[in-house]
Amino acid sequence: MLRNGTLRNGTFRGGRWLPAVGAVACALALAVVPGRPDGARAATGRCGDPAERPWCDTSLSAERRAGLLLAKLTEDEKIALLASDDPFGGPLGGFFDWAHADTNNGIERLGVPPLYMADGPAGVRQGKATALPAPIALAATFDRDTARLYGKTVGWEAKHRGNDLIFGPTVDVLRTPLNGRTFEGFGEDPYLSARLGASWIRGAQGQGVMASVKHMAVYTQEKDRLELNMAVDPRTLREIYLPPFEAAVKEGGAATVMCGFGKLNGRWACHDGNALNDVLRSEWGFDGMVLSDHTAVHDTAEAANGGLDMELPIGMRYNAFLLKTARAQGKVSQATIDGHTRNVLRTMFEFGVFDRPAYPNDLARVDRTASENAARAIAENGVTLLKNDGVLPLAAPRKIALIGRAARESQSGFGSAKVVPFETVSAEAGLTARAGAGASVAYRDGDDHGAAADAARDADVAIVFATDSQGEFFDKSCLTLECGEPLRGDQDGLISAVAAANPNTVVVLQTGGPVLTPWADDVAAVVETWYPGQEAGSALARVLFGDVDPGGRLPVTFPGAEAHAPTAGNPAQYPGVNKTATFSEGVMVGYRHYDSKGIAPKYPFGHGLSYTTFRYSGLKVSSKQVSVTVKNSGSRTGAAVPQMYLGLPSPGVDVPQPPKQLKGFTKATLEPGQSKTVTFPLSTRDLSYWNVEAKRWKVADGCYTVMVGASSRDIAQRGSFGACG
Repeated sequence: MLRNGTLRNGTFRGGRWLPAVGAVACALALAVVPGRPDGARAATGRCGDPAERPWCDTSLSAERRAGLLLAKLTEDEKIALLASDDPFGGPLGGFFDWAHADTNNGIERLGVPPLYMADGPAGVRQGKATALPAPIALAATFDRDTARLYGKTVGWEAKHRGNDLIFGPTVDVLRTPLNGRTFEGFGEDPYLSARLGASWIRGAQGQGVMASVKHMAVYTQEKDRLELNMAVDPRTLREIYLPPFEAAVKEGGAATVMCGFGKLNGRWACHDGNALNDVLRSEWGFDGMVLSDHTAVHDTAEAANGGLDMELPIGMRYNAFLLKTARAQGKVSQATIDGHTRNVLRTMFEFGVFDRPAYPNDLARVDRTASENAARAIAENGVTLLKNDGVLPLAAPRKIALIGRAARESQSGFGSAKVVPFETVSAEAGLTARAGAGASVAYRDGDDHGAAADAARDADVAIVFATDSQGEFFDKSCLTLECGEPLRGDQDGLISAVAAANPNTVVVLQTGGPVLTPWADDVAAVVETWYPGQEAGSALARVLFGDVDPGGRLPVTFPGAEAHAPTAGNPAQYPGVNKTATFSEGVMVGYRHYDSKGIAPKYPFGHGLSYTTFRYSGLKVSSKQVSVTVKNSGSRTGAAVPQMYLGLPSPGVDVPQPPKQLKGFTKATLEPGQSKTVTFPLSTRDLSYWNVEAKRWKVADGCYTVMVGASSRDIAQRGSFGACG
């Protein structure tokens, strides 16, 4: 690696690139920094002998160790720890087998080890890795244990690619289904996102890598994302967008938090001291480090005073010249610089980075069976059966027609969450293998609707694959399949043509979020597989043939029409006017929007069918807990997902409450005839709303309605507590 030298727009000193004032030199740096061989690392002695370096004494607290080391650092060395050094990081990192997303080179003189980072909300984006199902598929599992498995799998692979820190999970609450990164998050409900995100983090950090929950505090669209000002009232911020981050810190123990792009109420996200200093650190007690999203820092002093610890991908604002200048001008204090350096060091000490050997980059040389099994299990658990007129599970059909390019080419989403898999099992391969030698499987790409209809007409069952396309950088222009993937042609027309030719038509959706389904009443079954990952074919075959029950439930609402979707028809709300998006809908996000306006969705939040049936009985409620008995009333083993919603009383006309809010969920696999009583604990926080005047959570007087059932619109048991008259 180039350790010293001069570039046109900056210099290398001690392995650190120092840009000239105002220079944007990532591209130039790419041309002069030689590539590292796979697995190579800068020489480092890790921490060292405690007799010579007292901060290496593992019996001391992380805070004490950080203080001892901080006292030995020069000012340049302190600043060097506040930005990544890797010009190959950011969007370019995933294109090279050896490239990390970001790297801080550490301070070799004092045994501060390098810090290697990777993208990871859907698997490790560093060369090839196990491509897990998209996070939205994980959200569809409604399963904390599966979330922990997901995080554990990502963490294990991140470690074996030589990383200390993984960028994930993404817990941004979905505001508009047009959001290009819908697939990357956990859907439209803050409670669901909070519980799954915390479990993901515990799984990942249990593998010895640090997680970075993102993107705090509000990040809801790709349109104008680098410049957008989001006008969000305090109650909406507290009740909808902050809870997943709070849970990530308090329940998940997240090592790091990543601030995002854009502005929140006029403050750049990575300069926002209200969010990063007051809420995150002072109120929630976070003592890890705050990282910036790539190029999200706009001003050195504002970021330093606003709570940012480390700039990514390079020190464009956090470099020696600009920070020293800001200090000399009195804009940034030495205590502030020291505080950010201390946060970085303390976090590295707390998570053992100093005290272990560097992780080797050896993923290609270790057994990946567990990761592959996890990818398949997560996919199966997230497959969501939206409609079934009895055609599923498949009963050994002799002739199967597979129609649509997605039968051979799975969609995955693009951007920082895109993973290049080691290998993939296509739907065609998985279904052909499961159908057996006695079955005939015919494939048509669907470009010719007439040929597709002919193949369907000659088959016992026709399975049509349809997909959208979404990812970072761009929002979708509409919710039809054609808007999502125009290169695939008229997919709605293809489905209708096949359905007219064969009454046993199954539509398999591979989408990153909600789409319109105008043909749903004309087909026998609709199956949502999301972006199912590298084991797509194996998982889908097991679900369609009934080897496992479809485990998914919708973490997002599917609208019946474009105009029904949240923020539709209101440019001030989305995409914004004069680059300001006004969140005037308040807390009426997702299914709350549909409920408050009396709009019937096509498929509601929480919906998902099983191959068996369930019966709910025996509801018991109090202000401390809710319990209900769930019985498998069908003839097959299946997964029930009881969901508990609360209707909170409104303390006044200026604090409208949604008709219902998710406050509990669980998953139970039951044999035929088996019953299980499930309990949902209730905390004071579950009963609270954010009181803007008092700036605190408060429980309102009145009647609390309890609703338990199979979805937000399929309520089987009702009760109440409180002052209900």
